[in-house]
Amino acid sequence: MILMDTTATNLKEQYERNGYLLFPQVLDKDLMDEAKEHVEWLQRKFPELRPEQLHTDLIKDDPFWLRLVSDPRLLDIAEQFIGPNIALFASHYICKPPYKGQPVLWHQDGVFWPLKPMEVISLWLSVDDSLPENGCLRVISGSHHLDLLHFRKRDDVENVLEYEIEPEFVDESKAVDLVMKSGGVSIHHPNTIHGSNANLSPLRRCGLTIRYIPTSTQILQHSVEKPGRSGFMLRGNAVEGVNHYLPFPKWDAAKHMSFRGCETDYQTLRTSDLNRL
Repeated sequence: MILMDTTATNLKEQYERNGYLLFPQVLDKDLMDEAKEHVEWLQRKFPELRPEQLHTDLIKDDPFWLRLVSDPRLLDIAEQFIGPNIALFASHYICKPPYKGQPVLWHQDGVFWPLKPMEVISLWLSVDDSLPENGCLRVISGSHHLDLLHFRKRDDVENVLEYEIEPEFVDESKAVDLVMKSGGVSIHHPNTIHGSNANLSPLRRCGLTIRYIPTSTQILQHSVEKPGRSGFMLRGNAVEGVNHYLPFPKWDAAKHMSFRGCETDYQTLRTSDLNRL
């Protein structure tokens, strides 16, 4: 485990109070260099997508993506908040290019998710250094104590989600910039109000959202045709009859990005062994 149990108790208290936490320097530089290469590879493979929209449907045939979200250092963080039986619900790169990266307007994740019950932890992995000037993640501290709020469509300004919470519910005096180096991680509650500004700087800002659920949480409306609504089993044990889990894709040199350990069968490998790769 990354953090001792005595520290974990204090972390849970902070999380319950503020609705978010920061974990600096979780993943190593070599893996983050591969993640940066992965983003560039995805942009070449899917030139029709904006870099902010490298969405969860792409993961079904991407061994590196599954290797990254299965990293035991990330699962160790998730386990402290949702327990030892962990599945992936969804994951999404939001990569803001220099000078023209779109903002993410204030929102709560839980509004959009077909989960029952809403037991989920969001990890946000900083692929690039994440700074105020390049549009870092921002949270409204303590806003997770609110219910899920009304939101409105916003198509008058270019933005990643095209929705925002009604402004009267957002107290920007409590906004916190989550500044992180590459390899750092933040977590936030599904009710936490969060967003990020446009990137008008010369620095790219890429982050990977990772949504982990306990295997007791049901993904509604899932099917093989909608892989973002099917999920992947990552650690521990499934609960019979709750979810359908997709098989991990096998690496194919003709189809996939090469990476360290790419020929490993991650479906059967114990996640603790990933540290040796």
